[in-house]
This record gives sequence, C-alpha cells and structure tokens, in this order.
Amino acid sequence: MPYTKKRMPRRKIGMTYRVMAAIAQPIVRLLFEREWEGERHIPADGGFIAAVNHNSYVDPLAYGYFQYAMGRPPRFFAKQGLFTGAFGRLMHAMKHIPVARGGAGVLAALETAATAVRAGEGVVFYPEGTLTRDPEMWPMRGRTGIARVALETGCPVIPVAQWGANLLMPPYGRMGRIFPRRTHRVLVGPPVDLSRYQGREPTLEVCREVTDEIMAAITSLLGEIRGLPVPTAPHARQAAEDSGDARASAA
Repeated sequence: MPYTKKRMPRRKIGMTYRVMAAIAQPIVRLLFEREWEGERHIPADGGFIAAVNHNSYVDPLAYGYFQYAMGRPPRFFAKQGLFTGAFGRLMHAMKHIPVARGGAGVLAALETAATAVRAGEGVVFYPEGTLTRDPEMWPMRGRTGIARVALETGCPVIPVAQWGANLLMPPYGRMGRIFPRRTHRVLVGPPVDLSRYQGREPTLEVCREVTDEIMAAITSLLGEIRGLPVPTAPHARQAAEDSGDARASAA
C-alpha cells in the first residue's frame, strides 16, 4: 500500500537532524518507489524498539526515511566505526547510539539504548548486528542485546521487514544502476508478545528465547513481502559471534 499521509514529528529533534532529513528525503525518493504497510503499528507516542532486518548498506537510509515520515525520528543502534570524523559528529548530533565491540562496550551501549527508550525515543535495532549472510537473503539468527533492552524497559518491540534496497545494492556488493527505480517495501507487524517473560531474570537463555521470537516475527513479515515460505531455521552465526553474546551477558 503506497504511503499517503505523513504524521508530523511532535518532538524536538534538533536542527542537525532536520537538515540531514531534508537532504536525505529527496535522495530516497530518487532511488526508490515506496510501498509501506502496517504503519498503524508504529506507536504514536512513547518509547519503543523497531526490530528490522538488514540486507543492504543503503537500507538504513531507506528505512530511516520511513520511520521519520511516521513522525518518530529513528535513533539507530549502530557500529562505533560509523561515529568517526565529520560523519561521526553528525551521527552523534542526531543522537544515534554507538556500540563498541566487547562485553563492557556492548553493555554501555545497551544502557544508552534503554535510556533513550525510557525517554520516549524510537530506537532502531538491526538484531543481526550486520548484513545478512544468508544466500537467500533471509534474516540470520539475532544477537541478544535487543532482548536485554526490551526486558529491562518493558517497551513495545515492533517487528519490521524491508525489501528492495538490496536490489539496488546487494549485501557486500556494488551499487547497481539507479534506473529503473526499485521499490522499497516496508511491512510493520504488531508488537511481539513478550508478556510471558515479564518478571523473569534476563539470563542468556531467556534473552536467546526472546531474540529468537523477535527474529521469527521479522522473518514471517519478510515472507509476506516476498510471497515465499520462510526457512525452517535461520542462517546460523559463526561460533565466535555467538560467544560474544555470552561474554556480554556475563560482563
């Protein structure tokens, strides 16, 4: 369903964010047609987590445009390497959240994300932590940081699937021709029901269960967009990546 009406931002987001959004919007419009569905599931007020699949270096730009248009400027939970130089100063000014490698760095970033959620922000997580390596472009198994923030804050976790930016720039590939324009599709689902985890200690096992449920919701939505049956199991991470979750949990 094409997007028809913009909900204007209700909160002060800063001049830098407004200027960068004004620059980014015509670029996204040039690159993509848009088909957005499920906008009603984006909360009008209050903090929330948007859990989004990641399949292109340009999909943060495309998805960011969507959430900004919903009146909920996205605060991306992003790799610390993006927060250097002039671009890094812009990222800080827009209040995106840098995450460093290693247990202590991850925990500090997760606490920053939780603080932003409590302050009423819409924080965007790519639970996979990187571009998908699945050969069929399905989401991989997620990292558990998103579960820790969700359980700590009790905020809504909104699953989001996107498709189309990867047709312009595949994961780890080169930018293709701009024309004809691809269609960037966004499908937003209802909040993931995590009520049965309320009051439970956020152990690694609990966080793993929560994360797997979130990823299953995203994958199901992506199956709807693509019109394909979803895989029976997500693409597995390397053992070293999974052990990073364990170190962060123990830190």
